[in-house]
Amino acid sequence: MPIRKIVIIDEEKCNGCGECVTACAEAAIEIIDGKAKLISEIYCDGLGACLGQCPQDAITIEDRQAEDFDEEKTNAHIARQKAKSEKPAPTAATSSAPAAFSCPGQMAKQFSPKAPPAGASGDVPSQLAQWPVQLTLLSPSASYFKNADLLLVADCVPFAMPDFHTKILKGKAIAIACPKLDEVEPYIEKLATIIEANDLNSLTVIHMQVPCCS
Repeated sequence: MPIRKIVIIDEEKCNGCGECVTACAEAAIEIIDGKAKLISEIYCDGLGACLGQCPQDAITIEDRQAEDFDEEKTNAHIARQKAKSEKPAPTAATSSAPAAFSCPGQMAKQFSPKAPPAGASGDVPSQLAQWPVQLTLLSPSASYFKNADLLLVADCVPFAMPDFHTKILKGKAIAIACPKLDEVEPYIEKLATIIEANDLNSLTVIHMQVPCCS
């Protein structure tokens, strides 16, 4: 095999944020078991577009023996990945699932949180005023979005912030999602629809202090 420039990924440093995956135009890198991996040498052109995107400095370019970059196979690989990402969800006509099934938990509901009793020092009541909360399940036409102060929250935040309900959530509508593990493109479209369909007072984005959450 010839000696050429090729990507090297230090798995000890890699935190699986996925920045290199989106930066690689050849789709040569994937997140596998929480770590970035070069899936094939023939897909890597060695130019290092992913290099500057890694917040952990886990990627380097080295001269070593490697298979030649194969542009034809790389283009075919990119096409397969694109087709896979654009594959529509099964419809009632093609899915083996019952055609009429709909989860009752997706029904939009709005309710009034209970105020804590004066001088209360025990359990703090929930300030959640709607259901559902997951961005995929939310309806842009739900009544609780009209003239709302909307919170877009990474779904780990309420677990890491003990006073989230009283300090952040009170009096606001909420949409939660995971920018690392979820598919982001449908979220962008859903948020755009929510913003266009409702006269929001404000939009606040809250995420964790890790690179993969922003």
